[in-house]
Amino acid sequence: MAEPAVTFLLENVQKLLVDHINLITGAESELRQLQNELELMKAFLMESANKRVKGEVFRQHERQIREAVYRAEDTLDACLTQAAAEKSKSFSLRRLDLAKKVKTLREQEVQPIFDRARMGFATLPMADPSGAGAEKPKTEEKKIPLLREDNVVGFDGEADTVIKYLTEESGELEVISIIGMPGLGKTTLAWKIYRDPRIQYEFPTLIWIYVSQEYNIREVFLNILKKFTQQDMSRLDENELARKVKSYLEKPKFLLFMDDVWTGEAWSHIEAALPKSNKFGKVLITSRDEKVAWKASKREPHRLGFLEPKESWELLQLEVFSKLDECPKDLEVLGKDIAKQCGGVPLAIVVIGGILVEKFSSSDMKEAWEKVSVSVSTYLSNDKQKRTENIILLSYNKLPYNLRDCFLYLGMFPEDTEISAWKLTRLWIAEGFIQQKLEKSLEEVAEEYLEELIARNLVMVDKNKAKGDVKTCRVHDMIREFCKTQAAFAKQNLFQEVKKTTEGTFFPPISDIPNSRRLCIHSYVVDFLRKKPKGPFVRSFLCFSKEPIIFQPDCVPLIPDAFSLLRVLDCNPIKFTKFPSKITQLIHLRYIALSGDQFNTLPEAVSKLWNLQTIRIDTLSRTFDIRADIWKMMQLRHLKTKAAIIISKEAKGKAGENLQTLSRLSAQCCCEEVFNKAPNLKNLGIRGELSTLSNDKSLAVLDRLQKLKLVYDVFPEVTSQHPLRGLPSPEKFPPNLKILKLSCTFLDWKHMTTLGLLPSLEVLKLKENAFMGKFWNVAGGSFPSLEVLHIARTDLEFWTATERPSPPFPRLRCLVLKNCEKLEEIPSILENSLQILDIERVTKSIVQFAREMERRKQHISGQQRGRRGGFKLRIAPGDGR
Repeated sequence: MAEPAVTFLLENVQKLLVDHINLITGAESELRQLQNELELMKAFLMESANKRVKGEVFRQHERQIREAVYRAEDTLDACLTQAAAEKSKSFSLRRLDLAKKVKTLREQEVQPIFDRARMGFATLPMADPSGAGAEKPKTEEKKIPLLREDNVVGFDGEADTVIKYLTEESGELEVISIIGMPGLGKTTLAWKIYRDPRIQYEFPTLIWIYVSQEYNIREVFLNILKKFTQQDMSRLDENELARKVKSYLEKPKFLLFMDDVWTGEAWSHIEAALPKSNKFGKVLITSRDEKVAWKASKREPHRLGFLEPKESWELLQLEVFSKLDECPKDLEVLGKDIAKQCGGVPLAIVVIGGILVEKFSSSDMKEAWEKVSVSVSTYLSNDKQKRTENIILLSYNKLPYNLRDCFLYLGMFPEDTEISAWKLTRLWIAEGFIQQKLEKSLEEVAEEYLEELIARNLVMVDKNKAKGDVKTCRVHDMIREFCKTQAAFAKQNLFQEVKKTTEGTFFPPISDIPNSRRLCIHSYVVDFLRKKPKGPFVRSFLCFSKEPIIFQPDCVPLIPDAFSLLRVLDCNPIKFTKFPSKITQLIHLRYIALSGDQFNTLPEAVSKLWNLQTIRIDTLSRTFDIRADIWKMMQLRHLKTKAAIIISKEAKGKAGENLQTLSRLSAQCCCEEVFNKAPNLKNLGIRGELSTLSNDKSLAVLDRLQKLKLVYDVFPEVTSQHPLRGLPSPEKFPPNLKILKLSCTFLDWKHMTTLGLLPSLEVLKLKENAFMGKFWNVAGGSFPSLEVLHIARTDLEFWTATERPSPPFPRLRCLVLKNCEKLEEIPSILENSLQILDIERVTKSIVQFAREMERRKQHISGQQRGRRGGFKLRIAPGDGR
C-alpha cells in the first residue's frame, strides 16, 4: 500500500524540521511545503482506501504513488548524506542546492503523480459501505472447491480426534473448529468426517455449507433450509430467513458443516440463526483464522498438523503411480527426499505429484526426478496451474494493507529458518512498516501485527516466551516462495534475493542492483561484494549465510561503498575484527547488527548516526566499551549485546528517553546518573560483580522497567567458589518489575524470601545454578503474582511450602524444571493453579508426581478437556524410565 510509504517519508520530513534544522537551513520553506503535500496525500489515500473498490486499476495508481514517494525519499536522503559530509565553505551552497532539489521533486515527482492518481481514483466505482472498502464481489457464479475423496492420506488420526469431540455429550449446542495454514487440507478432513459412517449413524441430519471468502448470508440460510423444505423462501429477508433456520434446527440431532469461514463478522451472522438450547446439535467449522475459531467456540480449536514423512511419501506415490502401479526401486530414495521437501503440506505434494507424472513419461525418468529433487520449491512456484500461489493469494488479498509488506518481508529469511520475533519486529519498525498508534509503542504495534499473521495461519509459532508471547516463528517454504514472488521487482519491488547461478553469475545481474530497494543474500557473500555492486537506492542489506564469513581488510568498506543510503544493515554472519569505521558514514541507518569474536568497542563516530534505533552486537568479549555518546542519539531504542556494556558516566548527551533495551550493562555502570538518562527503560540486563547492587538504590528509579536479567560474573575468579552473598532488599528493585532472570549467582535458597516479596513479579527464571542447596521452604503468602517459575541446573533436593497465613504461588500456572536431577518432590499446593508442567532430566519421583497430577486434573476436568485452560504435561524423551 502507498499510504505507509507516504507516512514514513512524512515522519522523516517532520523530524528534519524539528531535530536537524542545522542541515536544512535555506530549505525549510520547501520542506514545509512538501510536508503539507504529503499530509494531504496521506489523508486522500486513507479515504480512498475505505471508499473505492480496490481492483487492479486502484493498485496500479497506488504503485505509481509509492514509486514517486520512493524517488522523493531517495533524493532527499542523498542530499542529506552529502550535506552531513560537507565541511567546506560551500556548505551553505549545498543547503541551497537541497532547497532546489526539494522544489524540483515536489513539482516534477510528487505533485504530478498525485494529480494523476486523484483523477484516476475519481473514475473508480465506490465500494459497498458495509464491506468497509473490501474487494467488490465478482458477479460470476461462485466456484465451489472440488471435494477430494481419492488419495486421502494421513487424516485417520485427525478424523478420529474430531469425531470424538463431535460425539461427546454437551449441555448446549457446541461448535468444533478446524484451523490450519493454506493447503493443509482442512476441507478434505471435514469432508472425510462428513462421509464417515460413525457420523452418518450418529447424526440423522447432516448439512454441508460452503461459506467462502465472499459469503452471502442469505445464500447460506437458503442452502440450510433446502435440507428441510422444498418451499421457495427466496423472497424472505435476512432476518426472516434466520428465524426460519433457527426454528428448523431447534429440535433435531444435527451436524452442520460450515466450510471456509473467513471472518468473525461472517460467523456472527451465522450464529444468530443457531439454537443454542439444542444440546443435540453440533457445528463444525473450518477456517484459516484462529480468531474466528475462538469467537465461534469455547473449545480450543483443532489445529491441523503436517503430514509425517511416511505419510508424505505414501501420498506422493498415490499421486504419481495411483493405486495400481508401484514406484520403481531406483526412484524410492529420490521420491522420499522430494516428499520430505514438501514440508508435510498435502497441496504441495499433490502439485509436485502432478509435475512428476509429466516426468514419468520422459526417456530418462531418474534424471528428471533428480532435477525436481534439487529444488522442489522452485517447481512449486513454477506450477503452471498456480495452485499453491492461488490458495495463498486468497489469504494475502484478505490481509489489511498495513500487514501486507510485513508478511511479504518474511520471504527475506532463508528456507526453514527459525526467525527471532524480537529481530523481525525491530526490522519491520526500521523499514517503516509500522505506524504509531495512540497509547501504544511501535514495538507493541509490531507484535500485534505478528500475532495477527499467526492467527491467520500464515506464520507458525516455533517457540513461546514464558508469558506466552512469541519468541521465534517460521514460515513454510511454500509460503516463503509466494512471498518472494510477490515481493520481486516485477510486482512490488519490495526486496530481491541475490543468488549465484550454476553458470557462476549472479541473479539479479549486478547491473540491475541499482533498481532494487532491499537485498538479501544467503551465500557467496564475498563473491558478490567483490563485484563492487552499486545500489544508490538500496535501503536494506541482510546477510543470512549459514557459515561465518571472515572479511579480509579490503572487503570491509565494500558494503558502505555499495549502498550509501542504507537504513537496515544486518550482516551477523560476517566477522569483523573491529567496528568498520566507514559504516559511520551511513547516516540513515536505523538498524545495525554486526559481529566479531573480539569486537569490544563502539566508536565515538557512531554518535553521528542520529537515525539509529537498534544496535545488536554479537561478540565473545566479556566487556563492550561504549565510546559513542548514546545519550545524543535521539532515536536509539535498543542496544543489545551479551558482553558487559561500559558506559561513561560523564557523557553529556541528554536524549535517552526513547531507550527501551539496554542489555547487558556492566554492574559497575549501574548508578542513578545512568538510569536517570534512560527513564523509559523496559528491558535491562546487568553483568558483572552484582554485590555492588545490594547497597545501591539506583534500580528503584526505573519505574517502567518490566524485565531484568542478572548475570553474576567475577572473572577471573570462579563464581561457584565466590557465590553472591545476597540480593538487594525488595524496595531496591524496580517497583513494577514483572520478569526477573538470574544466572550463575550460586545464592542460598533462603534469599528467595526477598524475591517472594516483589509484588508485581510474574515470571522468575533461575538458570545455571542461580540458587544452590538441598532445602527450600517457601514462605506462606509469597510470590503473590508469580505465573511462571523456571528452575534449571540446581542441586535442590527437598522443596516444601508453608501455607500460613496464606498459600504461596496462588497464581502459578507454569512450572519448568530442567536438570534438577536431585529434586525428590514438588509442593502439592502448586497443583491448584498449575496449567503447564514442563520437566526434563529430573528424578523418577518427579515424573511420577507429574503423571499422577495429570490424571487427577483430567478426571476433574471431565468434559472440559480440549477447552481453554486444560492441563498440559511435557516430559522430555527418556525421562522417568
